[in-house]
This record gives sequence, C-alpha cells and structure tokens, in this order.
Amino acid sequence: PAMSSSPMPASQPPPMAAAQQLDELLADLGHMESKLSGQGAGVPVESSLDNMLGSLTRDLQELGITATPVGICAGCRKPIASKVLTALGKTWHPEHFTCARCGQELDNQPFFEQGGRAFCEEDYHQAFSPRCAYCAGPIREKVLTALDQTWHPEHFFCAHCGKVFGDEGFMERGGKPYCHQDFLALFAPKCQGCERPVMDNYLSAMQGVWHPECFVCTECLSSFSGGSFFELDGRPYCELHFHHRQGTICHGCGRPVTGRCITAAGRKYHPEHFVCTYCLGRLQKGTFRECGDKMYCQACHDKLFL
Repeated sequence: PAMSSSPMPASQPPPMAAAQQLDELLADLGHMESKLSGQGAGVPVESSLDNMLGSLTRDLQELGITATPVGICAGCRKPIASKVLTALGKTWHPEHFTCARCGQELDNQPFFEQGGRAFCEEDYHQAFSPRCAYCAGPIREKVLTALDQTWHPEHFFCAHCGKVFGDEGFMERGGKPYCHQDFLALFAPKCQGCERPVMDNYLSAMQGVWHPECFVCTECLSSFSGGSFFELDGRPYCELHFHHRQGTICHGCGRPVTGRCITAAGRKYHPEHFVCTYCLGRLQKGTFRECGDKMYCQACHDKLFL
C-alpha cells in the first residue's frame, strides 16, 4: 500500500498511479529474477533485486510517495511490500511459505503444522502419522489400536484366514490376532478321541486331553462309571474288552481272569471253572479229555464217548 505525503507538481503522475506501478513491478520480480540469473553478469540476483527495490523506493520518495512495508517475511527476513501471506502467527512472501521437508509452496493448498514448521499433507503424514503394523504405511484418518500397536481398521484381520473381526473379537498368539475358529484349530489342544479342539471341560488321561463324552471304551463305547479303565495300544478299554483283546477271558464263565489262571487247549480258565462239563467235578491239568470244545474228566469221557 502507498500513501501520499505532499502535493505533487502537475507534470508528475498522480500518487496513486505511481503506487500502482510499484505493485505491478513487485508482482513481476519473480520474472525479473529468472532473467537476471541467466545474464551471468557476476552480480548476485538477490543483490540486484535489493538494489532495484531500493531505487524504486527512492524514486517514489522523490515523487512524494512513501512505500510502507506490510511486514517482515519469516522465511527470508526481508520486508514485504506487496502481497503478504499470514500463517503460523507470522507473515511471509507467498513464495517463501514452503513445506519444511520437500520445499513446495503451500500458498494455495492445505498444510499441517508441527513444531512451529509447516508441512504439505503428504510429508506431514510420512513424518508424523502413526504407522500401520500390517502395511507399515502412515495412518491418515481412523486409527485402530490393538496389541500395543496401531493399524488401519481395514488391515486388522485374522492372521490365518484374513477375515475382519466382528463382534466376537479376536484372540492373540505371538503378537498376531486370530479369529476364534482359527485360534482353536491352530493352537487349542486336540481331543484324543475325536481330534477336535478342546475348549472348556476336558479330561486329562493317557498323556492327552479328552472331551468327557469322548473318553469311553474303544470297543463298546461305554463310559467308565467307576473312573477306572485299561489302556492298550494308546486307547482306553473297559475291563471286559481289555481282557477280550488280551485273550484273558475265562472260557468257563466268560469273565476276565485277573488272578490265578489255568491254561488248557489254548484257553484260559478261572481255577474254579476248570471243571468237567458232565459231572462238574474240578479237573486236574493232564487228567482231562477234550471233546467238541468241551472238557471232561476221564471217567465221564469214557462213559459218554466209548
């Protein structure tokens, strides 16, 4: 802006016209700077521009016009005599208000402030925004915080199947999130009976865990009411079927032989059940006769079959 300070001779241009000329000249300084830099005259461009501005100011003062600076540029520390930009509580030449990181002018675009410095949007996010734990990119808008890390909301999903978590939430293992289904499938102990994950109630037996309903006799599928069972080849059996598998069932009564045992003709007997089929007298090993899968004492055998 310019202000008239004294009457001017009629032959001189009106004060306001002179001030307008100053504004136009100042607006063209950028073009003049590029021309001067191409001349190679050995005079610094900055010095040349300062001299020109000084000459213009003196000429205006001789015409009775005082050019008052509107502020000091926070970028170059020189007076601002034309267009002024106000930002961060300071005044700037528009071309000197630039991104502190990449240097592009911020006159006509949004900017962000950090530590008293201005940044373009891209550089601000690259330098100061939190990073996504999945893609490592800056988080520009909504941020999700989980597992002591920050995430883009769309990048917080199951580490195994990629499904975004719903109301059921997530479970963590090794610093990674998993949906409930995959967590159980990957990390929960497996039932020795059905091989499905064991989630809550379980039995611990035979160096593994079991669903209560799966811990039954391998042969008859009955539960162990007394709490006792027999193990054979890594599988549980009730007493009867354990002895069936072992071949220790009494041929006389069909019950397991757990104590003293008599073996005759490849079969096992309780001592009290090793008797003559006809007279029911107890047999002595070596003095019996076999006929049709049945045992007889010598006398009954001779009476019946001779």
